[in-house]
This record gives sequence, structure tokens and C-alpha cells, in this order.
Amino acid sequence: MTATPSEALTRLLDIMSRLRAPDGCPWDREQNFATIAPYTVEEGYEVADAISRGDMPGLQDELGDLLFQVVYHAQMAQEAGAFDFAAVAQSISDKMIRRHPHVFGDEAARDAEAQIAAWEVQKQAERNARRETGTLAGIPTALPALTRANKIARRAARVGFDWPDAEAVLEKLAEETAELRAEIPEASKERLQDELGDMLFVMVNLARKLDLDPEACLHAANAKFERRFNSVEALLAEQGQAPADAGLEGMEAAWQEVKRRES
Repeated sequence: MTATPSEALTRLLDIMSRLRAPDGCPWDREQNFATIAPYTVEEGYEVADAISRGDMPGLQDELGDLLFQVVYHAQMAQEAGAFDFAAVAQSISDKMIRRHPHVFGDEAARDAEAQIAAWEVQKQAERNARRETGTLAGIPTALPALTRANKIARRAARVGFDWPDAEAVLEKLAEETAELRAEIPEASKERLQDELGDMLFVMVNLARKLDLDPEACLHAANAKFERRFNSVEALLAEQGQAPADAGLEGMEAAWQEVKRRES
């Protein structure tokens, strides 16, 4: 017999409580918010990976792992007298109702673009209520660097600190590229890191101007390189060669052949 959502969730909460009990699992009892946080981040990526592969059974499993992370943090917070799982669920429910007055209130219906704008206004009001001042306040430092750069750039753009179009960003990218090239012969590693960071930040803005997600762009580029390099290795193997034996010239020739076959 299939359990109801409330029954299944109650069972999960009871399991978590038992694991953290004095006679529970020694490993689980030793953990704290800081030691569990990396697993929480990892589970989020594994959910995204299952989605990208279209793996629905895998997605069900990974969502369970991610839910367990929420339950884990809530259990530790309850033990510390801070909040419990019910408070977490109540808080997000209240937030969703507050941010969707066109659904749960009496505001007029919105299209997707209007909803995004209203969402940002509401989030800014919530940041103000938490006394988080400044345009860039509240952007988590633990976000992946590309994602955080995109959020920073979008926030700055909302108050007018932005390039007019993609062409202007490309001009800035050319400027940053020239600065990096000039530094390469004798600059310190720290200076090169600074210049390369500037280039990457500009490229994030270029993606934003083109209405692209920089994280998704790099993810796709990684997948394309991996696919092509695997094909290069397979092609060389057909010729009785390993990549190291073929050398750069041989691998480049195989790479161009793989690209030709793809096209």
C-alpha cells in the first residue's frame, strides 16, 4: 500500500531523529551544519545531473537524497533550539504565497516577464526587511563562481550599471584580453589570476547580454569536449595508437576528423 505524502514524510523525519538519537548512528551523531553542507551542495548537483540525462528513476532517487539533506539540517536545528522541519515548510509556504499575489491574492494576472520583475521587487523588500542594504546584498558566496558572477552582474544592471549591448561587452573583452596578453611575459601568478578573473567576469556579462546562462554554456562546452576527446581516443585506437603516442600533431588531426564527421 502506497503511503500518503504526510505519512512518508513523517516516517523520514522519524528515521532522521532516530539516527541522531543517543543510541543512533555514531557517524550521524558527529555531524554538524558545516560538515553536512558539502553533501547538500553535492546532492543538488546530482539532481541536476539526473535531469540533464533525462533519468526519471535516478531523479526520484536524487530528490530523495536532497530531501534527506533538508531533513538533516532541520533535525540539527531542532536539537539546537533554533527551528524544526515544520518551521522550514511553513516559511517557504508563506514566502511562495507572498511572492505570488496574482495567484493567492487579488492582484491581476501576470505574464512571465512581469512575474520576474515583481519577484525581484519582492525579494528586495525581503532583503530590506532583513536589513541587508546595498544592491549586491544577500548573494551567497558559496554559489559556483559563474553563477554568482551572473547574479552580481544582473543586480548591478538593474540599477543601470551595465554595458548598452553585447557589442560593447565584446569590446571590453578585447580590452581585457590585451591586458592579459601584456601581463603574461613577466607578471606574478596573482596578477595573472586577477586579469584572467576580469576576462571571465566580462564573458559572464556577454552571456547575460545574449540571454544565455554562462553555467549552461560551460556545461555544454565541457560535454562537447568530452564527447569529441573520447572520439579522438577511439579513432586513434582504430589506428593502433594511444593519444600519448600520436603526439599533439596526431591528436589534432584526429580532432579535426572527429569535427568533420560531426558536421
